[in-house]
Amino acid sequence: MAKQEEITPRNFEERMVWYTITWTYGLYVIGGLYLAAPIIAWILVFYLCKKLVLQNSQTPVEERITIPFGVWVWIIAMIVMLVALFMGHLDYNLSTGEIIKSTLGWAKGWALLAIFPLIGCLNIRPELVYRAGCVVCYQTLLFFPLFYIAYLAHLPVTLYVSPLQAVGGPGPDFFALNLYEIDPEAGSARWRLFTPWAPALGFVANIYLIFAFQEKSIKWRVLAIIGSLLMCQVSASRLALVNLVVVSSLTWILSRMTRPRVLIILGFASPVIGLVAPSIIKAYKNFNDAFKAARAGSSRVRAALGRIAYDRWESEAPIWGHGVVEKGPHVAEHMPIGSHHSWFGLLFVKGIVGFFALAVPMLWTFLEFLIKCQTSKVGKSGLSIIFTIFLYTFGENLEILAYLFWPALVIVGIAMKEKTGNPFNQI
Repeated sequence: MAKQEEITPRNFEERMVWYTITWTYGLYVIGGLYLAAPIIAWILVFYLCKKLVLQNSQTPVEERITIPFGVWVWIIAMIVMLVALFMGHLDYNLSTGEIIKSTLGWAKGWALLAIFPLIGCLNIRPELVYRAGCVVCYQTLLFFPLFYIAYLAHLPVTLYVSPLQAVGGPGPDFFALNLYEIDPEAGSARWRLFTPWAPALGFVANIYLIFAFQEKSIKWRVLAIIGSLLMCQVSASRLALVNLVVVSSLTWILSRMTRPRVLIILGFASPVIGLVAPSIIKAYKNFNDAFKAARAGSSRVRAALGRIAYDRWESEAPIWGHGVVEKGPHVAEHMPIGSHHSWFGLLFVKGIVGFFALAVPMLWTFLEFLIKCQTSKVGKSGLSIIFTIFLYTFGENLEILAYLFWPALVIVGIAMKEKTGNPFNQI
């Protein structure tokens, strides 16, 4: 058992992944968390390219790198995203400086959705990524009392903003050490910890909960589950709590679709569901209304941003989008148009081309993991991850938070690389 719990990096790529994840709080304190993910992403992708160039028939099988089709789908899609970016800038005659700035933003954002699955093709064990996530959850249990005491002591909400902000980024929230925040609607405290805003903490917590369920050590599993649930709770995020139930339920059902017992149960359940469908629809509408009413102001702003993004996309830039984010009007509290929603944001900034550049790889990944999860544990993790990412496209901008959930993308790449048997042999 002791040997099983001792997980340490064995090579360069594992060391890069392990120390970047386990030093999350350390990087956060110095304001380097936002910069760390793209730096290690591009270092490891060049390292992978070097290994591919040097690879030959004499390379040991365990050291050979193969890039599966699913990863290529993400790579091509994110290149299409870059093309849409260029075309949007050209359509609106934006300056060369704006194009360079946006390209750097792409390299630190959307590009990571392809690079980290590609990095998963290196010799990285999923167990190492799971354990690293568990370590962050354990650290949260240790450090959260300090954040809570800071609130009780009425210390400043923001302790400082790191000088690393000068390197460039979306805003000071990504480089600030925030001890807590006050919910403007409820008037109560909530915490963002190492993330730029509280709902983002709920996003990360759900990712680490997936890791926790795959952890083999009971000690680390329990600590990680408690830590991730604590993060969900203190984030006070509605979507985080919904995600906990929806993703675990869907993954449990879909990962057992080839098992006769489950198929029989679903067969008997289908007519029953048909009979109670009106009640289910009514219950969903009531839940949705209550969900929006829980933070009516936030829901109002999100809805306004979505309407503005959709209307301006449809009437002004349907193919390539506007190229850049724009500040919203007073009715949307001057929040960036399309923010808080990946799909509306893509339509506004990158048009229908950008929309499908995300939709196609997500659909492909879902279908691939739907098959793999029948026989593969890491495929099951991949399915839970893609469900979580999909749900959060309706509440967050994936591009801007990729620097936080990148460990999940590494698992996606590992799961795509894994070869599995025919799941239908189980029937």
